[in-house]
Amino acid sequence: MKPVISIGTQSFEALRQNHSFYVDKTLLIQEWWENQDAVTLITRPRRFGKTLNLNTLECFFSNQYAGRNDLFEGLAIWEEEKYHSLQGRFPVISLSFSTVKGRNFKTARDGIMQVIVNLYSKFHFLLEGNSLNPMMKDFFGYVRDDMSDSAAGMSLHRLSACLNSYYGEQVIILLDEYDTPLQEAYVNGYWEQMGEFIRILFNATFKTNPYMKRAFLTGITRVSKESIFSDLNNLTVVTTTSEKYRTRFGFTEKEVFDALDALNLSAEKEQVKAWYDGFVFGSQRDIYNPWSITGFLEDKVYKPYWANTSSNNLVSVLIREGQPDIKITMEDLLDGKSLTTEIDEEIVFHQLRRKHGAVWSLLLAGGYLRVEDRTFNPETGRFSYVLKLTNREVSISFREMIRDWFAGDHVPYNDFLKALLAGDVKAMNRYMNQVALETFSSFDSGKKPSPEAAPERFYHGFVLGLMVELADKYRITSNRESGFGRYDVMAEPLNATAPAFVLEFKVRDPEEESSLEDTVNAALTQIREKAYDTELKARGIEEERIRHYGFAFEGKRVLIG
Repeated sequence: MKPVISIGTQSFEALRQNHSFYVDKTLLIQEWWENQDAVTLITRPRRFGKTLNLNTLECFFSNQYAGRNDLFEGLAIWEEEKYHSLQGRFPVISLSFSTVKGRNFKTARDGIMQVIVNLYSKFHFLLEGNSLNPMMKDFFGYVRDDMSDSAAGMSLHRLSACLNSYYGEQVIILLDEYDTPLQEAYVNGYWEQMGEFIRILFNATFKTNPYMKRAFLTGITRVSKESIFSDLNNLTVVTTTSEKYRTRFGFTEKEVFDALDALNLSAEKEQVKAWYDGFVFGSQRDIYNPWSITGFLEDKVYKPYWANTSSNNLVSVLIREGQPDIKITMEDLLDGKSLTTEIDEEIVFHQLRRKHGAVWSLLLAGGYLRVEDRTFNPETGRFSYVLKLTNREVSISFREMIRDWFAGDHVPYNDFLKALLAGDVKAMNRYMNQVALETFSSFDSGKKPSPEAAPERFYHGFVLGLMVELADKYRITSNRESGFGRYDVMAEPLNATAPAFVLEFKVRDPEEESSLEDTVNAALTQIREKAYDTELKARGIEEERIRHYGFAFEGKRVLIG
């Protein structure tokens, strides 16, 4: 009998009771318990089974599931008889910050308050009887939507004390997506407030908590110890480059191929691998995203399941607003090339825009990049990583993200491209000025767009847009050597009769150029004098098929000639 594919189910109990498709990851229980770490933080990309694994831990350890041996019989953990006595033994506090989002600190803080209030409501039965002393019962009165920061900071600590008193056992705390409010805070500009609030909450919950036996946290990023974990010297962090738990999140290739065999889809193995393989955890290669695999097993259609459900807001902001070299590297990655860089797995949010390599660390943590190789540098004490886009699905994800930059109702980007291909300079000028007016600000990371920086950031974002929209017609490159210098943009046609393009971007220098027309002429002169056509001609493209365009910028005004 073929298993039922249950899409989006994150309840271990529901999967087991309904005999749905499930890849056995229960040895996570044994590995975690035997490691004996007080507080474990595991970072993995989105949709990698973190929530389901946490729910599995809850079903195994929580006394609310006492006697539910049926959920684990036939699975790997139940073959370990010494673990039978741990099933259903402990009080468990399980919560998630996945829904804590907001454009300002108040909204996000209110979201955390609601999570805590709901948690206390779940345990309201503790007030019955005399297991809690009057002071402990008073704790429940402090927990309200409008509670103070100090009350909120102590809320999980106090709930642990109540559960410990009621059951006579220390508490296991499970926190899913701990970093969602932190990423939201960074994107929306209230990082300092949220970071301080989370630090107070975590210190009371995970360090100064004698009622806690162990804790397990999951997230996407490892936020720097200095920002919110400064007081947690009992924290064990497991990132995507760590050896611990390397097969417990995500599907191994054997697990994927076994599922394909069971569903009579063995002939699809090669295509499934091309689309969805590529994640690397520690030394374990060939890890697949569970969401994509279950989606494919259900639909039998190749498409970017994971990419379409993952939030790319932070990634989009960092690439769009980042320095030009970030966009140039993205061009290479989208072209199938690799990036070599040092990685600092402790994400320091306020350094993301200015620290070299920080954005690539985030992309690695988020699953957008995979490790091809690494070497240790004894001078810096760090590893240097060779990184590539993870797989076809991720590449499609980035292309869609770039399209979104120019997808507004008032951004006539495709109209500009049509005019470019048609050689209609008048229309090019009209549409390009509209594009620049609508997108300049979003491509500059400052609160006030910089006249000097915005054009360069913009044109590299513009090039990424060309790569995406013209991918079936042109090979787009930028900032490469040809002739006697480095051209800005080159478009080499894939069709033997289509025109080729060399584009040069310049910001008007008032001391040297009296008008934008002078700036355009200077750009065209540079193309000729530095022989930027050399590479195109070497590839057999006739001179008459090569078009030169100079783009002159002054603020948000553009002139093309």
